[in-house]
Amino acid sequence: MFVLVGTVLCVLQVSISLKKVELSVGESKFFTCTVIGEPVSLDWYNPQGERMVPSQRVALHNEGVRSRLTLYNAKIEDAGIYRCQASDAQGHTQEATVVLEIYQKLTFRDVRSPQEFRQGDVAEVVCDVTSSPVPVVSWFYNNMEIIEDTEKFQLLQNNNLQVQRVTKADEGVYRCEARVEARGEIDFRDIILVVNVPPVVSVPQQSFNATADYGESVTFTCRAYGSPEPDVTWHRYDKLITIESERYVMRARGTTLTVRNIQQDDGGSYTCKASNKAGEVEHELFLKVFVQPHITKLRNVTAVEGSAAMISCKAEGEPLPEITWRRHVMAFFFLFFQSPDGRVEVRGRYGESMLTIVVVKLSDWGRFDCEALSRIGGHQKSMFLDIEYAPKFQSNHTIFFSWEGNPVNISCDVMSNPPATMLWRREKLTIPSEGAGNMRVHSAPGRSLLEVTPMSDRDFGRYNCTARNNIGMRFQEFILAQADVPSNPYSVRLSSVVQRMATVTFTKPDSHGGVPISHYLVKYKDISSQNWKDVKSQGTQTIVLLTNLEPNTTYEVRVAAVNGKGQGEFSRTESFQTLPIRESPLPPSVQGQRGVGKAYRLGLVKHDDGGMPILEYIVKYKTDKEEQWMTKLVPGVNDFVLLQPLQWNTQYEVEITARNVKGLSEPTFLKFSMPQKPDITDSLFSGLGLGAVVGLGLAGLLLLLVLVDISCFFLRQCGLLMCITRKLCSKKTATSGKSKELEEGKAAYLQISIRQNNVSLFTESNNVTTLVFMSTTL
Repeated sequence: MFVLVGTVLCVLQVSISLKKVELSVGESKFFTCTVIGEPVSLDWYNPQGERMVPSQRVALHNEGVRSRLTLYNAKIEDAGIYRCQASDAQGHTQEATVVLEIYQKLTFRDVRSPQEFRQGDVAEVVCDVTSSPVPVVSWFYNNMEIIEDTEKFQLLQNNNLQVQRVTKADEGVYRCEARVEARGEIDFRDIILVVNVPPVVSVPQQSFNATADYGESVTFTCRAYGSPEPDVTWHRYDKLITIESERYVMRARGTTLTVRNIQQDDGGSYTCKASNKAGEVEHELFLKVFVQPHITKLRNVTAVEGSAAMISCKAEGEPLPEITWRRHVMAFFFLFFQSPDGRVEVRGRYGESMLTIVVVKLSDWGRFDCEALSRIGGHQKSMFLDIEYAPKFQSNHTIFFSWEGNPVNISCDVMSNPPATMLWRREKLTIPSEGAGNMRVHSAPGRSLLEVTPMSDRDFGRYNCTARNNIGMRFQEFILAQADVPSNPYSVRLSSVVQRMATVTFTKPDSHGGVPISHYLVKYKDISSQNWKDVKSQGTQTIVLLTNLEPNTTYEVRVAAVNGKGQGEFSRTESFQTLPIRESPLPPSVQGQRGVGKAYRLGLVKHDDGGMPILEYIVKYKTDKEEQWMTKLVPGVNDFVLLQPLQWNTQYEVEITARNVKGLSEPTFLKFSMPQKPDITDSLFSGLGLGAVVGLGLAGLLLLLVLVDISCFFLRQCGLLMCITRKLCSKKTATSGKSKELEEGKAAYLQISIRQNNVSLFTESNNVTTLVFMSTTL
């Protein structure tokens, strides 16, 4: 056997697909060995010269003259020369080799992110990276490389980064970048640096006063600041206050502590402690407990309209509190007060008070406040006076129109308390709630809807809606009348008649037939034709534009109104004749309008186009100091032209001509002047406008006068508001006896003046009811 540089000069020839391979740790690779000849065995040998057999990381696969060696999860010790050896039947062997080099890729070991440090400490940001050969490590912050040591940063021998006296400003993302120059390999890790700040406590209120034994609560607030957000706990006598306690409630992550149902022994100090990873701090708060007034009895009351209502308020406290009543915040009634008409009185002053309304009105409905006051403090509670009353119908619309086959909804709207039951009657027969025949009943709170589809004359007539609750019963009668088509419009007029257009105006019919008119139908035709053309109005507008007419032609026109039942009679037929076509259009009207900046807007108003559409407007303009005209062509459909850019403080001359296919109109002339160039102040005031500036000034002056008048009203009972109140009250009182039915459901307005004691009672009904009860010691 002869061997020459790895090549065997024999019958067998062995080759490997790869001669030299570089492989990183953890990677896998396979090698294919091919034999030319007739081998009887084909084996692989590792760098130690040992024959290789399959294992967890080695796989061998032979197919005739081909063998494949697979290495999984390569390790450093796998490096070396691997041989593929083939043997024939005569015992001759041949082999081929492959060199496997194993290297360590860049590997970051246990690089944590984020890495946390206490504010003010020296922070060492760890970046443990390894490779073969040894990597070069660089640090970056805010996309800038930290090249050398500074007062803030130092690069350590172990590749870590040291940050001196770390602060919140040093927080951010730091990049640790490793490179292996020999392989051009590079990798990095972004490390978030977090700076923890020791907690700081802020207490808005240091001490608190509270009353004992009446279910009151006090909330302490202890705001803690730091990073990370501190945990807040509360302590009393060095004992932790837990959330599970029945007496204490903590909210907002522990920053507020509510002491519920305060007792006298709850007074003393409370300690707020705030802690986080960076440290702990505490602050002391104090609670002083008093015994103040407390209302023990005040309940909602329900009364029937016209009956009496008695409202009782009881209070406890030391000293015994004085009780006052308030309806909104206008006036007061003290004990033993009785209004001149005897309707409202208050008895009792200290500890218990009874307010009595002898004849309850709907205007008394609402909230009443009872307030108990002493020199220590006060307590206020509210109750609600609910008024029950018989049904009241809300609408006077009792006549409805329809026609045979057309359904109509008859609505019966009722206000009552408690809610009323409602039913319908027809000729003394009750219509069942599920309906009958051509009638259906739809119910909703406070409303009953009777849907009737008239089928004959018998379905028209009277229907009765009856509403009943436990207070009383009321009924309302409705009439279902037969509708008709509208009468004919009249006073048909033709205006703005030109070659191809005309405007028709008319007066609406005297009768709409009981059903609202939906639109108008205008018919017109050439007098030489028998075919009428139709045009509908826009809704109920009494003006219709006829278009696409023929020039120099006589037309007839008539108008009819249409409602839900159908079309009414036509008006009298009127005739008109369109204008003949002229050679050229009339000149347009021009309206100058100041534009924005160095622009000027000209409004174009088209007149008679001569029977042919205007194709364009020819606009010529120049300054008064120039001879040469500038020309601008504007499409005929436009209604304005914008000239720009123009010169400041300059006068311009304009000449505008309209053109159609027949020719040109006479020109229209216009002159205008551009203003001086505005400064910043002018721009600001021009943006607001003179009207807006004056309006803001007047509004401020008016507000000042109103505030002064209100102050006079409450402090000295004088001023314009007091005069208006007295006049309105006197008018209400003078007219209160005119009609009892008109007063039902409305609040009475009463002002009573008692000269000796200056005591007043106010009751209003315009959505705001003000009733305040006061009494004086008799």
